[in-house]
This record gives sequence, C-alpha cells and structure tokens, in this order.
Amino acid sequence: MMNLIHYLDSVLVPSSIFLLVGYHTYLWHCLKNKPFKTTSGFNGSRRKLWLLDMKEGDEKKGMLAVQSLRNTLMATVFIASIAIIVNLSVAALINNTYNASHLLNSTIFGSQSGKIYVLKFSLASAFLSVSFLCNSMALGYLTDANFLINASGEFSSSADYTQTIFQRGFLLNFIGNRVLCISFPVLMWTFGPVPVALSSLALVFVSYQLDFSDKNLPSCT
Repeated sequence: MMNLIHYLDSVLVPSSIFLLVGYHTYLWHCLKNKPFKTTSGFNGSRRKLWLLDMKEGDEKKGMLAVQSLRNTLMATVFIASIAIIVNLSVAALINNTYNASHLLNSTIFGSQSGKIYVLKFSLASAFLSVSFLCNSMALGYLTDANFLINASGEFSSSADYTQTIFQRGFLLNFIGNRVLCISFPVLMWTFGPVPVALSSLALVFVSYQLDFSDKNLPSCT
C-alpha cells in the first residue's frame, strides 16, 4: 500500500507537470517560428496593425484606443485580483488542511506527510504569486501604452517604442493568465495525484482548442 502511494505521487505528479511544461514549450516554439498557426500569434499581428492605425489616426481614433484598452486593463486587474485572493485563501487554509489531513488517509489521495503538504501549498502559492506579478506588470505596461498612443507634440514617442511597450503588456498578461491556469492543477494535488493528472489533461485539451484554431494545419517542426 505504501509503495502504491509513493508510486502515484512520484509518477503522476511529475508526468502532469512535464505535460504542462511540454505543451507550453511547443506553443512557444510555434509562436516564435510559425505565429500564424496559433491564435495568440495571429492576434498579436493584428494588434500591431491596429496600433499603427491608431497611432497615425486623429483624436477620435485615440479615444477609440483608450476605450479598447480599458477592457483589457479591467480584465488584467480582475485576473490579478483572483490570483492574490486565491493565494491568500491558500495561506489561510494551510493550517486547517494540515490538521484535517487524517480525513485524507485513502491511497488515492497520495502521501499526506508534512513535507509533502508544504511542497503542495508552496508550489501552488509560487504559481499564484507569479501570475499576480505578471498581471501587475502587464497593467503598468498597458497603462503606459495607453498614454503613449495618445501623446502628441513633445510628449510623443516613436512608433517602435510604443509598439514594444504595447506588446510587452499583452505578453505579460498572456503569461499571467497561463500561470494562473496551471496553478489550479497544482492546487488539485491537495486531493491526490489522480486529480492532478486529470486536470492537467483537461487543461492541455482546452488550451489546445483555444491556441490552435485550425486543427488541420501541419505540425510546426
């Protein structure tokens, strides 16, 4: 029985993490080499054209840019808030969960030792903290981009600089959202390695449907 518990924790959890890391490595490879194969790459190219059009437009287009970015800013604040609230909730529940660990003695829940509990919650807290940090930085970059798009005269900046700030904001927002999604399979480790494996498979499946709009495109190798 004890060997089975160690087997589940030592095989399913690392395999799930490897699956998530491997998928996002493949996604990053596609973004760098064949961006139009991915939804994020296609949207990024459209944002570049949109920003050039807004930058070269009149005052009405500047107002349109502010209104368009406002929705992204609100979504970024919302995601950052979720990350920090869940992180604080995890911290508050650590002690209570540890005291109630005797309720999770079944083999399916994996190892319930003190060190494993610390590892579970520390890893989840680390992912949530990174998500909050990335979204907070994205908020700053997008706010600066909002100002640069509408700056004129001596306050204006080059189109390349504005484009760099703009794209960094969306990149950090994308990373923050993905890290938040990955943190939930890690949180499922509280209920054992089997939920980690199942939630990781579900996350990769859903992410693939969202990241690659055309399933018939050839593999990016």
